[in-house]
Amino acid sequence: MKTKSIKPKTRKSITKRFKVTKNGKVLRRAVGQDHLLAKQTGHKRRKLKKMVEMSEPEAKKIKKLLSK
Repeated sequence: MKTKSIKPKTRKSITKRFKVTKNGKVLRRAVGQDHLLAKQTGHKRRKLKKMVEMSEPEAKKIKKLLSK
């Protein structure tokens, strides 16, 4: 009789914070957009709206937690 291997659960907090693209890149929110925005230029504030690609070692850890 075979035993079933336990499937790892997806970390829900990770799914809300990160996005995996079609090509497998992991995107995260840019840092520095929570407060003290008045002193930043409009250009910088607009730039912070975009998602930022994570480094390969960090992306590998996130994908493991997402179990994808």
